[in-house]
Amino acid sequence: MTTTRFAPSPTGYIHIGNLRTALMNWMIARKAGGTFILRLDDTDPERSKQEYADAIQEDLEWLGLTWDRIERQSARLDRYHAAADTLRDKGRFYEGFETPVELDLKRKKQLNMGKPPVYDRAALALSEDEKARLRAERDPHWRFLLDQERITWTDGILGDISIDAASVSDPVLIRGDGQVLYTLASVVDDTEMGVTHVVRGSDHVTNTATQIQIMAALGHGHPEFAHHSLLTGPQGEALSKRLGTLSLRDLRAGGVEPMALLSLMARLGSSQPVELRSSLDELVEGFDISHFGVAPTKFDAEDLKPLTARAVAAMPFARVKDEIAGLGVPDDKAAQFWEVVKDNVATRAGMADWWAMMRDGATPDVAEEDREFVAQALEMLPPPPYGPETWANWTGAVKEATGRKGKGLFMPLRKAVTGQARGPEMADLMPLLEKAPKL
Repeated sequence: MTTTRFAPSPTGYIHIGNLRTALMNWMIARKAGGTFILRLDDTDPERSKQEYADAIQEDLEWLGLTWDRIERQSARLDRYHAAADTLRDKGRFYEGFETPVELDLKRKKQLNMGKPPVYDRAALALSEDEKARLRAERDPHWRFLLDQERITWTDGILGDISIDAASVSDPVLIRGDGQVLYTLASVVDDTEMGVTHVVRGSDHVTNTATQIQIMAALGHGHPEFAHHSLLTGPQGEALSKRLGTLSLRDLRAGGVEPMALLSLMARLGSSQPVELRSSLDELVEGFDISHFGVAPTKFDAEDLKPLTARAVAAMPFARVKDEIAGLGVPDDKAAQFWEVVKDNVATRAGMADWWAMMRDGATPDVAEEDREFVAQALEMLPPPPYGPETWANWTGAVKEATGRKGKGLFMPLRKAVTGQARGPEMADLMPLLEKAPKL
């Protein structure tokens, strides 16, 4: 059975880059009728917070990306230590004693000599007496001993990949303080949970190579891997410094609709056009991982605005009925109100401004040269309630009295009544006005 996972760290909020990974894995599982696992990578007790774990779940639920089960890596530490014991028994796990400063100096020296900054395996040359002396001074970290051969796989997006393990440092799997690191925990979970497909960012390609070897050392095959391109800003700039403003919570607070966001992210970077979809089933039906390219993918939050406006306009009244009631729109006007404003709001929050105008009246926007004309016209407008014929009857009478016509007639009156140059058809809007407009 197809099984995928999304494994965020509960050390912050999900951002747009995380969503791309989550969505691809979710769609693969749903298209195959398989299992989608939400796996919280919470092995760092200092940085992992319950509030972030809760927020991750809330954000995914907001989007409708439901999971079949949830796992916490902090509850599986015994499994990781058992795997570490297996690697020790096989001679594939060894102690290192260098401090971060010492390792950094080694890397800098190698770079200065024009060599790749690959760990020199100095720890393997230590005698038992030397290791005992160092253990008395500091806690060791543990590295996986790579077989220095080529590691190959066929990537679902990048195609055939071949990495020389000799060009990669033996990865640290357990820190000196005992913390199990991502590489080991991910390997153990993916194999024991039966994960069949892993989609993640292209910055994980080297991780994948080492994980394939660790899986083999533990007696397992590996999932199918696909590495999607990384997102950039609209000008190709790195998103890393802006991701704090591109969290899903901030986008939601800004009024972005779930289907607008999902419709964009499900096709961005692929050969398929971005089109607003009406349901998750539609997104899943057309998804194909092989349609995604390898080039960096430009993301512009501005692209979410027209998609959100279209998503809002497509909503049936029943979907927004409670929100409209919450604004104080009378029940007998609520459905008509939605029909009038739905094509004229950027987000659902924009309904409040329209209702405030209809309930309290607008601040007229009147050019000085139109002031006398507008004053005369408003004197000809009777008090509410208005009907669907009010606009035509009123503008007809004003035209006859003043001789104005066309844009010179209609635009000043629209701006006087609504305070805006654009908006709904005035014939539809007038019956919703609760007060007569005034200068």
